[in-house]
Amino acid sequence: MENCIPEGENLELLPSAILATIMAKLDVASICSVAATCKTFNGCASQVLSFLPCFHLLDIAPSIDLLRPLLPPNPYLRSLKVDCSQLSDSSIEHLVRPYLNELCLHNCQDFSGKLLSEVGGRCKDLRTLYLGSVAEKRGRAIHISDLEELLGGCTQLESLSLMFDVSIFLRHNFGRVWAMASEKLSALEIGYISSVMVTELLSPTVGSYPCPNYVQSPILPHIQKLCLSVDYITDTLVGTISKGLVLLTHLDLRDAPMIEPTVTFDLTNPGLQQINQHGKLKHLCLIRSQEFISTYFRRVNDLGVLLMADKCSNIESIHLGGFCRVTDAGFRAILHSCSSLHNFRVFHGTQLTDLVFHDITATSLSLTSVSLRWCNLITNLAVVRLVSNMDLSYLDLRVCRNLGDEALQAVSTLPKLKTLLLDGSDITDVGLSYLRHGVMKSLVSLSIRGCKRLTDKCISAIFYGSSGQELQDLDLSNISNLSDNAILLLAKSRVMLTELRLRECPLIGDTSIMALASMQIGDGGWHGSILRLLDLYDCRGITQLAIRWLKKPYFPRLRWLGLTGSVNRDMVDALSRSRPFLHMACRGEELGSDHWDSSDGLYGHDEEEVDELEQWLLEVEESGGEEREDDENDNEMEG
Repeated sequence: MENCIPEGENLELLPSAILATIMAKLDVASICSVAATCKTFNGCASQVLSFLPCFHLLDIAPSIDLLRPLLPPNPYLRSLKVDCSQLSDSSIEHLVRPYLNELCLHNCQDFSGKLLSEVGGRCKDLRTLYLGSVAEKRGRAIHISDLEELLGGCTQLESLSLMFDVSIFLRHNFGRVWAMASEKLSALEIGYISSVMVTELLSPTVGSYPCPNYVQSPILPHIQKLCLSVDYITDTLVGTISKGLVLLTHLDLRDAPMIEPTVTFDLTNPGLQQINQHGKLKHLCLIRSQEFISTYFRRVNDLGVLLMADKCSNIESIHLGGFCRVTDAGFRAILHSCSSLHNFRVFHGTQLTDLVFHDITATSLSLTSVSLRWCNLITNLAVVRLVSNMDLSYLDLRVCRNLGDEALQAVSTLPKLKTLLLDGSDITDVGLSYLRHGVMKSLVSLSIRGCKRLTDKCISAIFYGSSGQELQDLDLSNISNLSDNAILLLAKSRVMLTELRLRECPLIGDTSIMALASMQIGDGGWHGSILRLLDLYDCRGITQLAIRWLKKPYFPRLRWLGLTGSVNRDMVDALSRSRPFLHMACRGEELGSDHWDSSDGLYGHDEEEVDELEQWLLEVEESGGEEREDDENDNEMEG
């Protein structure tokens, strides 16, 4: 033992090739974390980043100064995913690379249409492209020529997601430009487009060419997956898509009308019957959102759904939202006609009752995902019958106000359930205790937001005496009787939560924040919260003291934080500056992001209460300037 070489020297003796081989198997966030531990790993990380095939950094939004050293010249880079919230056109040369097969750029509001044209000009081998919120910032613009260069240049493109408003393009040039799209394009997603533009795009044009009998070749002939957000879902839109896209297997249409649709701009029974004309459809989603006004598909009834179900007997997934005139007969037709169905979701099913599931055991269904959100007529009896599907892994019963403890007792028998959403239901603390010895062993996400009958005892009801808990995401928002005592119990339970929502809980105060900041996780003695998301919006007991506990080194993994900005605006601003990688929300926005990946390697428990990812990234800044800024922030936080 006396001849043992110190640990640091051991690292120096390891061949750099072995270190690089091991480190190359990690994701970017993990590489950055490892790089912060010692000089040897730091140097190796810099080398690895020059030949890494995948660069995925969606957990934070880096500035160009932070991104530049992470993205050195790398001819082996094939997949790049970045949150571009702090980037602009000046970053294009670092992001758009010729050898990429996959490029996903989120939150590109400060970019102009130049981003599209540069991608088309440089990324000739691109297979998958996702561009989110392009040019949404005032003063930024996209021209039809930018889209033309994108579609004309990326000739190998197979999947394209343009998650912004494409209705800004001129309609008379729109079809001509899309005719240049890759023949390999099989998946298309658009953030917003008018239904008229889609109809004109997919409708063959006759007689507008030199030869009177000329018929334009079909546009996007190989599309299998189509996801669109439109102004109105209409018969013409559905018919054109169903007729023109002969290979379609996945259709997702959503609208959010700002005025009540007329019959010309609405979906009716005849339009619904046009779906799946070629018999290949596996997934169907038709959602009418209530975002602007309370509006529904008022011209569709049981007959339309009945006839559609007959033509969609092989469908595997169906999501319907806003079909207010469809009754149990229509929904039962889907369950009994579609024998391959495993995903069934209904939103705002105002006439859906327990009878839909009356004889579900007589079917051959094996449902794995069910959502009945805003279906206010269903009761405990529906859930009791529904849980005969023992493979259920996702169950959304939000705003089903008639559900109580009996439903929870039934749900507790589901061995594979991972997500359970019970917002606004009539459950009690006793009902939650039914989950403790059954479903809690598999549950990853639980939401009991707005369940008015719950008290502090709900925490002990869920966690006391249970073992093998997998829970990571817990929503306790809008529970008026929930106090600091409940959060103290939660901290003592040592549950490894990564997301906790406590918004609009008036009795939650500073004690809760201190308990969460100093909680001990697991049996290994890890001290400090591993939360990545904490929503404290409108928790009226929060004071300046709690803001200080949100400062480093507490909550080292935190990426999303919701606060009431009026607590102390100066202190909140100082906290934001001291934690540049923290997404702060002070206006009541719902926190979270769909692109979070729980496998990104940031859940590991280290002995140091510091986020190595932030530490490594911040090393690229001038240390002197950083120290001065920290001193200023400390003074503000203390003042």
